[in-house]
Amino acid sequence: MSAQISFAVESPAGPRTVTVTYERRGAGEPLLLLHGIGHHWQAWEPVLDILAAGRDVVAVDLPGFGASPALPEPLAYDLDGVVPVLGAFCAALGIDRPHVAGNSLGGLLALTLGREKLVRSVTALSPAGFWSESERRYAFTTLRAMRGAALALPVPLIERLSRSAAGRTALTSTIYARPGRRSPEAAVAETLALRQASGFHQTLAAGRTVLFTDDVPAVPVTVAWGSRDRLLLRRQGVRAKQTIPGARLVRLPGCGHVPMNDDPALVSRVILDGSTV
Repeated sequence: MSAQISFAVESPAGPRTVTVTYERRGAGEPLLLLHGIGHHWQAWEPVLDILAAGRDVVAVDLPGFGASPALPEPLAYDLDGVVPVLGAFCAALGIDRPHVAGNSLGGLLALTLGREKLVRSVTALSPAGFWSESERRYAFTTLRAMRGAALALPVPLIERLSRSAAGRTALTSTIYARPGRRSPEAAVAETLALRQASGFHQTLAAGRTVLFTDDVPAVPVTVAWGSRDRLLLRRQGVRAKQTIPGARLVRLPGCGHVPMNDDPALVSRVILDGSTV
């Protein structure tokens, strides 16, 4: 059962209260899981119990996504705004320097947490921020189209589509290489999460000028990329390795942009290996 926690975050206008929804399972060293734009913590559901067998796993709904409310003004959805929120969230839970794994936007946030020495290790699955300008425009156009489709489809139609493998492919094939594996309930829930994401436009706007150009020398880094990623093309993984020379670059055969559902066993092993330090 997911929980909520509220905590104070400093802003230019003084302290603001942020509320975050999260799921916590397992025992061991802490492992923070960060999803991508428009998604929710349930993106990690296929790997949660495997990871929780050896880690204290905290999967969070980022502010403005899933069941987490929007950020209060004047807090922003850029890296300078969200990274301190994640630090304050961990402090509120009594977690000191967790391992972190993130996907897409979550991967970019994970790498930024690593650069700031706020975590013990980083595993970034298809992280944002290693794109060329044309690749960024393609990804953002695709994301806007996905959001538009989620907003346009009536809920009964979403539910009807989710009942067949072909329908789930229509709903989710942009991010999954094997969309038929997603359960009908999960396909509906994540489509609704995308349409209801209050932080979507602000996050996308904040990402227009983002490039991750810094090394992360202080902590172990794993960068993993699905061979069938249709949103952030796998050649961006080579750029990530060039930017972070000490990183372990891992190929995820047969996986799409959100690989946890496509190959839970492989993704779990990559995360566990990356967080064994």
